[in-house]
Amino acid sequence: METPKIFESEYRFCLILWKYEPINSTKLARICKEELGWSRTTTFTVIRRLSDRGVVKNENATVTSLISKEDIQVAQMDEMMEKVFEGSLPAFVAAFARRQELSEEEVQEILRIIGK
Repeated sequence: METPKIFESEYRFCLILWKYEPINSTKLARICKEELGWSRTTTFTVIRRLSDRGVVKNENATVTSLISKEDIQVAQMDEMMEKVFEGSLPAFVAAFARRQELSEEEVQEILRIIGK
């Protein structure tokens, strides 16, 4: 199953959901007001849209995610890699390494990951 695309504001919503799930939709709307400045209506609209796309489930006023944070992050990275770096992992790593000062520990961790 392909991971549905989610937009930046939806991702911020999902970060809250992943932190508190399963959560009552009214309580979730209260948290979204505090953390995102959203109205209750906006929160319920986002829940409905994400539910329609298979990202969340809202059953008996309890909201849970259907897709993990890791799956969303991988899908977002894949999209960015394709769009910005024409699907080239070496181009991405080269661009990242030029912009970041990496510690020796970070370099070794990256090499360990690549070695797998």
